[in-house]
Amino acid sequence: MSTIHYQKSGQVASLTISSPPANALSRAILEQLEAVLDEVEQEQDIKALILKGEGKFFSAGADIKEFTSLQQAEDYTALAKQGQELFNRMEGFKIPIIAAVHGAALGGGLELAMACHIRLVSEQAKLGLPELTIGIIPGFAGTQRLPAYVGAAKAYEMILTGEPISGRMAAEYGLANHSYPEEVLFEKANELAAKVAAKSGPTIHRVMKLIPYTKNKNFQEGIEAEAEAFGEIFGNEDASEGITAFIEKRKPSFQDK
Repeated sequence: MSTIHYQKSGQVASLTISSPPANALSRAILEQLEAVLDEVEQEQDIKALILKGEGKFFSAGADIKEFTSLQQAEDYTALAKQGQELFNRMEGFKIPIIAAVHGAALGGGLELAMACHIRLVSEQAKLGLPELTIGIIPGFAGTQRLPAYVGAAKAYEMILTGEPISGRMAAEYGLANHSYPEEVLFEKANELAAKVAAKSGPTIHRVMKLIPYTKNKNFQEGIEAEAEAFGEIFGNEDASEGITAFIEKRKPSFQDK
């Protein structure tokens, strides 16, 4: 059963995505994450959150098979907006969220990690936005957050080719704060969370409010345009072909339609 495991240890809380085998971000997982954030907000003494994945991956992306159950462009736009609103909430959260990324953070998984305030990654992890390889586009603000971390030129390359980069490269490009051998990743995340939790709560909360002022005012317009485009793309023949090919584990045959 897909779920978000919530565990508290002192003033640090851990949220673990458990949606085997790939920790895909279904609507149910997004809703559970929203509910857990509600719970965390009620805990007055928590000063840091660690977000990680169970098993082999942080999150290998959105639940592509769930897409086949949607019918109208409006349904896809609504799904994109659901993810965007949740990730905006995370980015504006009063408690710092540390993503501990191992295995892979692809598509929606990377968009989730980018909504966190700090990213620690394993050196061999794969991070990328491969949506164009199956005829769709990022829908959870990936087109807006990725350029902020790696610059426009690298974001174009990553999104247009769909090719992931390693955790080591992600740290070099500024997409991740640090990269570590996988066997020490979670330990390093706990160490960082403990350093944060040692600070005064009111100072943490003020900083969490102040840094977001640096965000470009066009960001909201950008994610709204992305959500609309996400819905429109799903009406195309190539999107249908790409998703079908993904499910059938074959290479898609795009007709540019």
